[in-house]
Amino acid sequence: MVLQTIQKRCLRVPVKGLLIYLSCLKRYFITWTSTQVVLDMTFGGGGHTKAILQQVSEVTVLTLDRDPTAISLAQQLANAHPGRVTPLLGRFSELEVLLANMNIKPGSIDAVLLDAGCSSMQMDRAERGFSLSKDGPLDMRMDGERYPDMPCAADVVNTLDQQALASILTAYGEEKHARKIASAIVEARRVSPITRTQQLAGVVAGAFPAAVVYKRKDRLNRSANIATKTFQALRIFVNDELNELHAGLRAAQAALRPGGRLCVITFHSLEDRLVKRFLRGDDLSNLEYNHFNPRKKGTLKEKLADEEQDRSIVYWVPLRRKVIFPEKDDVKKNPRGRSAKLRAALRQDCHSRNI
Repeated sequence: MVLQTIQKRCLRVPVKGLLIYLSCLKRYFITWTSTQVVLDMTFGGGGHTKAILQQVSEVTVLTLDRDPTAISLAQQLANAHPGRVTPLLGRFSELEVLLANMNIKPGSIDAVLLDAGCSSMQMDRAERGFSLSKDGPLDMRMDGERYPDMPCAADVVNTLDQQALASILTAYGEEKHARKIASAIVEARRVSPITRTQQLAGVVAGAFPAAVVYKRKDRLNRSANIATKTFQALRIFVNDELNELHAGLRAAQAALRPGGRLCVITFHSLEDRLVKRFLRGDDLSNLEYNHFNPRKKGTLKEKLADEEQDRSIVYWVPLRRKVIFPEKDDVKKNPRGRSAKLRAALRQDCHSRNI
């Protein structure tokens, strides 16, 4: 069952190829006085929901998370704020059913906040298998033990062939040395299965000369672990994060009332690119092909014609045209938020086919 699940997921991989933003969230989301019902689609440790409860009186917050540990925290917050917090355990792709089961009709939510990616709570717990700095089982499943047959990261690195591993690292980690790393993983697992986070990090580092390992920098020119992109790629693949994000955006679009607000925080270019294209109305029905393949080359007139042809009626009005980056003070308080990006948009009243 595990192998079949991995193989099915691989068919979609192209062979080629904490509270951050506090000031911005207050401006675009929290201080929006007409808000009555808010959907926090990624509860995590509850930082955003707590801020909303403190800043907006008489607000009701629906808190969604696929992680049972996060929902336990949400239930504690619900007990502390009777009638104001409703925890929902599930994935983005399950949201519409969860809302329907609560008799919450489409187009009745005032505001939606979506903080994509892995939460600090998950990163800080070694036993969850997300951390590069703490040794733990190579798991990375955001759902925890909810789905016993769901493959974990160890299943992926010990089961897939070299080409499939390289494809995952290229597509989801944008790793330039994907083939080299995939080859090192295959060689290492022949000696012993790779089951621990530090074991995998060591295998990746061992594929490079020491000078290269210590030379790698992030976008802020700070020292970066050579295995960072590998861990990112495996996490995204194991949790099907991009398809889930797309499903979450579509669910938010259906849930929000006309004039409702959507704020999305992303942490890497794959997520932000998807959100950007969704909000401008691009056709993402074939997500893998459209998301990972570059735009067709041609004249400006041809590009505009292609975009106009592929784009359905736009459901969103950006509250700010360009992506919003965290303030320097926000980064100092939470260094993990240095790569975050915020996009905020207003839901339009449109009657058209689904995006």
